[in-house]
Amino acid sequence: MAKKTQTEPLPEPTPGQPHRAGDIERIGTSKITYLAPLPLPTGLSPVDFSRVVGEMNDTWLDYGVGSPNVFGYQFAIGVPLFFIFFSLVMVPLLLISIMDWQGYQILLGVAVMGGAGFLMSWFSIRRTHRNYLKAVPIRFHRQRREVCFIVKEQRLGHEVEEPVIVPWESLMAWAVEGYGATQYGTTQQYGLGIGYAHLETGKWLKTEGRTAGMALSLGEWEVLRAYMEYELHSLDEVQDALGLREPGDPPNQGMHTIRNAQRKLHGGLRDNPSLWRYFFAAGWYFYHALTLWTLPGYLAEREHKAIQRQQPQQRLPEVEAWSQPLPKEQWAKPSEELALLSAEVRRIRQRDPQRPIEEVFAEAYRHQGIEA
Repeated sequence: MAKKTQTEPLPEPTPGQPHRAGDIERIGTSKITYLAPLPLPTGLSPVDFSRVVGEMNDTWLDYGVGSPNVFGYQFAIGVPLFFIFFSLVMVPLLLISIMDWQGYQILLGVAVMGGAGFLMSWFSIRRTHRNYLKAVPIRFHRQRREVCFIVKEQRLGHEVEEPVIVPWESLMAWAVEGYGATQYGTTQQYGLGIGYAHLETGKWLKTEGRTAGMALSLGEWEVLRAYMEYELHSLDEVQDALGLREPGDPPNQGMHTIRNAQRKLHGGLRDNPSLWRYFFAAGWYFYHALTLWTLPGYLAEREHKAIQRQQPQQRLPEVEAWSQPLPKEQWAKPSEELALLSAEVRRIRQRDPQRPIEEVFAEAYRHQGIEA
C-alpha cells in the first residue's frame, strides 16, 4: 500500500536539528519520538499491519508501496451486492408483513444506499490505485547497509528521476503521537516517518504515514530495522498473521489467498469441530458468495501486475545496478557504536521490559559514556 496522505498532516521534525534515537521533540500537542539515526532495537515485534512493504528478498526491501489486498476488493464488491440482496430478499418480506407506504420508503432508501456504497467503494479503489502508480518506494539494501530514495526534479521543463543513496545508520526515523482536528472533532493520531536531510542540497527527503497506534508505528519501524540487521527474512513473518500464504505462493495476495483460507477453514472443522465453527463456516461461505468468490483475488492479482510494470525505480538503470547482490566478503558491517549501544539496549530491556523506549535509549547512551 502507498503511504497515506493526510487531510491533517502529521507534524514533522526540523531537518537541520541534530537528533538521535531516544530524543523527544514536542510540536504543539504532538510528541515526536526519534528512533534513528543509529537505529536501536525497540523490543517490539516487527509487524507490517498497514502492508507498506511491497517486496522483500535476501538483498533488498521496498518500503512505502505495498501490494493490493483482497479485502479491499471484497468490500467494494460486497457492499453494493449486500444492499441488492437486502432489496430483493429482505425488503419484499418486510413489504408483505407491512403492506403500506413505509415499506416502499425502506426499499427506496436501501436502493439509494446500495448505489452510494457502490460508487464510494469503487472511487476509493481507483484513488488507491492512482496512489500506487504515483508513489515511489524507498529501497533498503542490507548488504550495502544503504537506503535509496528516488528524487523527482524539474530540469529544463522535464521531470527527472534521480536516486539518492543514504547510509542506513544516518537515516532519520520518528514516531508521532498527537492530536488532530477533523470535522468530527479532535482525534488522536499516530504515525511513522522516515527521512534524510541531504547534505549537499539541503533537501528534505522523507515519507510518512498514519498507523493505528504507537505500538504499530514501532512495529512497522522494527520491520525495517530487523530486516537490515538480518533478524528478518520473509514477508510471511510480518504480514501473514492469519497464515494464508503457503509455500510456493507469491508474496502478494490473490486468488490463492481465498483458496488457502478455505483450506484452513476446513482443516479447523476437521481437527476441532464445534457448533460455533459450523456457524462461522456458514457465514464465511455466505460472505464469499456475496463477494463473488475468487473475483476479488483475481482483481488484486491483476492490479499488482499493473503496478509492477509501472514502478518508477524499476526503470532506473542506476538503481538496478545498485540493487544487485554483493559477494559476502563485501557486505558492510554495523558500526562499533551501533553494536555496543544495541547490546546495551537489549540488556536494559531484559531487566525492565515495560520501560519507555526513550528512557531505555537515554540510559544506553549514558552507559556508553555519552550524555543523552
